[in-house]
Amino acid sequence: MNDRKLKLADLAKLAGVSTSTVSRALNDNPLIKQETRDKLQQLAKKHNFSLNTAASRLRTQKTNVVAVIINLDGDTEQSINDPFLLKIVGEINLALNKFGLELLLSNSFMASDDWANYFINSRRADGIIVVGQGKSQANIEAAASAGVPLVVWGDPKTPSSYPIVGSDNYLGGRLATEHLLANGDKNILFLGDPGHAEISERHRGYLDAINEAKATPHVVSIDITSSAAYKGINQLLVEKGLCFDGIMACSDMVAFGAMKALKERYISIPNDVALVGFDDIAMADISHPSLSSIKQNTQRASVILVEKLLAQLAGQSVESQVVEIELVNRQSSQR
Repeated sequence: MNDRKLKLADLAKLAGVSTSTVSRALNDNPLIKQETRDKLQQLAKKHNFSLNTAASRLRTQKTNVVAVIINLDGDTEQSINDPFLLKIVGEINLALNKFGLELLLSNSFMASDDWANYFINSRRADGIIVVGQGKSQANIEAAASAGVPLVVWGDPKTPSSYPIVGSDNYLGGRLATEHLLANGDKNILFLGDPGHAEISERHRGYLDAINEAKATPHVVSIDITSSAAYKGINQLLVEKGLCFDGIMACSDMVAFGAMKALKERYISIPNDVALVGFDDIAMADISHPSLSSIKQNTQRASVILVEKLLAQLAGQSVESQVVEIELVNRQSSQR
């Protein structure tokens, strides 16, 4: 037999298993035991056999590809290179790979308004994972209404016809604010954009903690970028001076922008102004001072996102799910 012309059925016959088992094993499908996968992959390598992925997709009508869309608002300067977004995308990719799936990365600017046709009907992908609800969920809702299998990273308490996986943003905002209040801070700024779905919940948690402490809320509404935070804090200091002693930032990148503005004016962190961020990206631990932050378990969330998408592809109904959070107390808020 000419090894270069070896077919899937021939390989299955050599191994004494079904063609579907060989196909799944060569696609590293976790439904097949690891020992069997290793054995069949070694056999394929020995006989110079390469699985015709394109032909397989035509037969099964499945691409084994998942489109991951970074849902950016039209009026934001936040981009796909935001460290938190990259962290989520990286962890979703690892979770997809464990199920033998590939990732197709796109963003809401590059993707057309009709996600159903662009990704699913054109057979670019089998399903969609959306990272971020943003200020408008029109494209997400349209895709869900069209029957597209999709799951969203966002605020899981949002009423929706599609499953949302994410942190308890309200609790996170509340925990961060209560932590600053417990340290003796009385004039705490909320730095972020309350119009954004997830951030609105963080803002609500902030407001409830402030109101219960009978303190006065101060909101500086800005785009969710470090540069916007830097400009916003500088403008506030010019106009009103140091009128605050704590900052609850809606994200770590926003916190870093505020930190830069404070440092340049020789305002001590945390002695003059205490600071808490949200996301707990890697930079939070190595910054100076290190940044206190609300840690989101994105690794766990990524696995749940993929599992819920696979359940939909299998015809099952799924619901939204909240992932745990915790406050990581570092130098920026320790007095």
